[in-house]
Amino acid sequence: MAWVAALTGAPADVIAIDGKTVRRSGHKKGAKAPIHMVSAFAARQRLVLGQVKVAEKSNEIVAIPALLEMMAIEGAIVSIDAMGCQRDISATIIAKKADYVLALKGNQGTLREDVQLFATEQKANGFKDTKVSHDKTVDGDHGRIETRVCTVFHDVAWLQERHDWPGLQRVIMVESTREIGDKVEQETRFYITSLVWVASQLGPIVRAHWAVENSLHWVMDMIFRDDECRVRTDHAPANFTTIKHMALNLIRRALGKDSIRLRRKVAAWDDDFLASLIAA
Repeated sequence: MAWVAALTGAPADVIAIDGKTVRRSGHKKGAKAPIHMVSAFAARQRLVLGQVKVAEKSNEIVAIPALLEMMAIEGAIVSIDAMGCQRDISATIIAKKADYVLALKGNQGTLREDVQLFATEQKANGFKDTKVSHDKTVDGDHGRIETRVCTVFHDVAWLQERHDWPGLQRVIMVESTREIGDKVEQETRFYITSLVWVASQLGPIVRAHWAVENSLHWVMDMIFRDDECRVRTDHAPANFTTIKHMALNLIRRALGKDSIRLRRKVAAWDDDFLASLIAA
């Protein structure tokens, strides 16, 4: 943890927390399930800040607080998917003087239902009865056009009265429309946050969370072939994952515009380049 903190040079402003199963680390003979690692990822610096292994017969709800306790997160914004939308996790983040943006899904049944009903009613009457802010972004690449409308509800006192959620200040609604050729997909997602920001500020925070999928999990699978790794004995799978995270951090900090894949290959071929990565 201290080593990664020295690498970043500055505190991480957005920390995305998410889990990933190392698929080949299990063993059918010994009825050993694959390990599941929960990682904290600095979304803008694109560095792995830390990771913990989810204990057998446990889940991310237990592992996430353990990971948070390991890190100095004061002043940061912690984003977690729906699994981490728990009162205890919210309270831990607030106690460590950080803020949260948590995805809201069916695991928080009545809270999700109340938010969805309120948002639907307010949208139908043009948001006349509540204070809101809006932000709209349009992205296009590889023949896909995605339009996102972020709406932040500022009046949530009624929701706090009903649910008494630690630190809750705003509700976020993100409506996305994807156009791929003649196909159109629509999706509405809800989030809760302890921040008192407006939509133009919170929209990018919600999007920043996906860096943990695109810049960590995908890279681990495609560059480090994580899902093909057959290391299985004792603590080796968790240790090996940690080492790969450290290697990724070093490669990411190398100067130049070469891809991560090429930098890794050059580090294997060129001892001077390898030494420059480690000593940087």
